Amino acid sequence: MTDPLSHATSLDPDTGFTPLPSVGQAANDLRAAAGEKARELAHNVGAQASSLKELAIGSAQHFREVAGEKVGQLKASAAEKAEEIRHSAAEHAQRLQESAAEQWHDTRVLTKEFHLTAEDYIRQNPTKCVVGALGLGVLIGLIVRR
Repeated sequence: MTDPLSHATSLDPDTGFTPLPSVGQAANDLRAAAGEKARELAHNVGAQASSLKELAIGSAQHFREVAGEKVGQLKASAAEKAEEIRHSAAEHAQRLQESAAEQWHDTRVLTKEFHLTAEDYIRQNPTKCVVGALGLGVLIGLIVRR
């Protein structure tokens, strides 16, 4: 028995039959169609990648602008807080300086009063003071000797 496809070229085109293409021709046609489809897909993917790239660049630019604004706001806020702290510290330092000056003045007044009181006592009781100073000197000498 013979294969009817093996004699496909022997079919007469006048009878309404067209000759079947060869396997090589069919493979070439499929390759060409696949190549065309691959080029079409590659073009579509390239276009999508390009649009995604533009979208990513736009988003990055937007984020950069937003970040710049936030940095400016933080910088201004930090400058305000620093100024408030500086002002508060200056006020506190001023109060401390005034308090220290008052205490120094009070201490000087008390020292002068104590000096005058001690001088008056020594003038009124010279013997007691000399004997007390002598006793204190002996006591200190004994402590130092040990």
